[in-house]
Amino acid sequence: MIELLNNLASYLHDVFVIKFDGWVVLGFVAQGFFTMRFVVQWIASERARRSVIPLAFWFFSIGGGVLLLVYALYRRDPVFIAGQALGLVVYIRNLYFIVMHRRQVSADN
Repeated sequence: MIELLNNLASYLHDVFVIKFDGWVVLGFVAQGFFTMRFVVQWIASERARRSVIPLAFWFFSIGGGVLLLVYALYRRDPVFIAGQALGLVVYIRNLYFIVMHRRQVSADN
């Protein structure tokens, strides 16, 4: 049991201390963007008492997606790269739909 705990402590030290660099900071900032998108969605839904996806959700999604894609490219992780790249297409497309809808509403009024 002591050996297992020592191995775990050594692993965590390696991952969170020795390998800590600017890229890890970027990864944490990117993850923070993704966390914030769910926070703003949750707050907006609570206030409306129904499911709402605010505009800030898509901006945090794009910010987090771009930063995580850069991080994934640096780490050379094909699964992570493909996932983030596809996600960015969806986020940008949704933002495009929102902008087009708002222009249409403005033109109708």
